[in-house]
Amino acid sequence: MHRIEKDSLGEKQIPADALYGIHSARARSNFPDATPFPAEWYRAVGTVKLACYNTYRKFRDAASVKYGKNLKLTVIRDEILNALIAAAREVSEGRYFEHFIVPAVQGGAGTSINMNINEIITNAALLKTGNKCGEYTYIDPVEHANIYQSTNDVIPTALTVASMTLLSELESGVNDLRMKIENIERESSERLRPGYTQMQEAVPSSFGILFSTYSDALSRDWWRISKCFERLKPVNLGGGAIGTGMAIPRFFIMNVINELRNLTGLPIAQSENLADATSNLDKWVEVHATLKALAVNLEKMTSDIRLLASDIAGAKTIMIPEKQVGSSIMPGKINPVITEFIISASHKIYANDLLICSLCGQGCLELNAYLPLIGFAVIESIKLLIASCRTCNDNLISGLVINENAGYKMLIHSPSITTALVPHIGYNKASELANYMKKNKSDIFEANKSLEIMDEDKLKQILKPGNLLKSGFSLEDLM
Repeated sequence: MHRIEKDSLGEKQIPADALYGIHSARARSNFPDATPFPAEWYRAVGTVKLACYNTYRKFRDAASVKYGKNLKLTVIRDEILNALIAAAREVSEGRYFEHFIVPAVQGGAGTSINMNINEIITNAALLKTGNKCGEYTYIDPVEHANIYQSTNDVIPTALTVASMTLLSELESGVNDLRMKIENIERESSERLRPGYTQMQEAVPSSFGILFSTYSDALSRDWWRISKCFERLKPVNLGGGAIGTGMAIPRFFIMNVINELRNLTGLPIAQSENLADATSNLDKWVEVHATLKALAVNLEKMTSDIRLLASDIAGAKTIMIPEKQVGSSIMPGKINPVITEFIISASHKIYANDLLICSLCGQGCLELNAYLPLIGFAVIESIKLLIASCRTCNDNLISGLVINENAGYKMLIHSPSITTALVPHIGYNKASELANYMKKNKSDIFEANKSLEIMDEDKLKQILKPGNLLKSGFSLEDLM
């Protein structure tokens, strides 16, 4: 069974029970891509439209009280408005998403997104009022569902709502991971290991110091993410097509943001320059740079852990949880799949960053037509980071074991440990010890015993974790 819908370009057959209409069908035909549109953005559009309908009701009622029968404005009746509000609320909860048929990759600055949801809300409202889908003489997708709205203010505002909601989840995920790593840092403060520069042994360090570099990096990421809300705060809802508010009541423009803020609980505000907020998308470039920084830090940390847990490293100083069988032909093989997932996600985010920068620069005069793909990339990056933090916490850091004995053994066999002795015996004698250790593959205690360069008890004292790891030395240390 089908129904016939018409627009200015002609007519199309639409499945009789479909909540989408001709605008959506044309978009699906024009943009034959299978990339699904983010459900979070879909729900946020429903929330924005709900705010618009609530604001419209207040405007209508205030105008009716003030002007009474002299009101020269056709208003939406309560029966229709109530049905639109109910349908928009359902969309904000994720209902009817199966009727959203527009792909993520599209042309048109988001008009197809807006119209698909207008049609869903309209047809859901028609059913609620005892009508059939497509009976637009009663409830119309543009005249009613899109009242005082433009694609160009609704869709970017909804992107901000969706992104802020996801960023709150990411903020919590980063903090949970940071605290888990801080626990390892505290527990491992005196577990010695050689440091490495350029993949070669360097001066002594500890696992606590190593993990402190990860926790501090994540602390910065956590702080930067918290600042994203301030960057995203200004939205252009109420600005209409190009930010001038043309054909929109002043009452609506002044009140719609308060309604949206009350619905979402998010710290959003109306931009002081609606035309600027409509024309320029640089806030997404800035926010995504923060996401990219987190991806960089996650990649760095997990790459380090993968290296220290690898067979190539010889004695594994870190052992990571075994999460799944690694080969279909090699029995017993286990691979570091969690680190590989996080590294892969990070590189997808780097690619998204280039896309976002490039397309934000493609904005032309009053509008950027590429918002749909920009928004898709932003949401994808946030969700990848949420997933990366979660699996890093649950499947990598939880269950990670530090091989303290292997780390200490590697350190005392490393010629670079002699750097700690330079203030006490000078560079040349320290070099004698280092060269002996290399040549004879001995540890520092064996080398010192053979060369008799310094008192054995003094050497042990110097190489205690508390002395070895403190910042610099004082003259009293040389006494």
